[in-house]
Amino acid sequence: MDVSPSAMVDRVLQLRQADVQQEVQVRVLKEAMDTQQAAVASLLAGVTGDMPLATSGDVGTRVNTRA
Repeated sequence: MDVSPSAMVDRVLQLRQADVQQEVQVRVLKEAMDTQQAAVASLLAGVTGDMPLATSGDVGTRVNTRA
């Protein structure tokens, strides 16, 4: 099979461009995931404040629970 040099160069350039586009997409996805992680951590920090165990009674002396 005879392949022209210009077609081969064109194909290599297309593959490089596809690689760059994929790398950019992965970076954007990672940034979005980091942003979501920070938002979730912030929400959880607000919900899970200091909750000491009860000191007497049958409920809440071993495990903290919320309804």
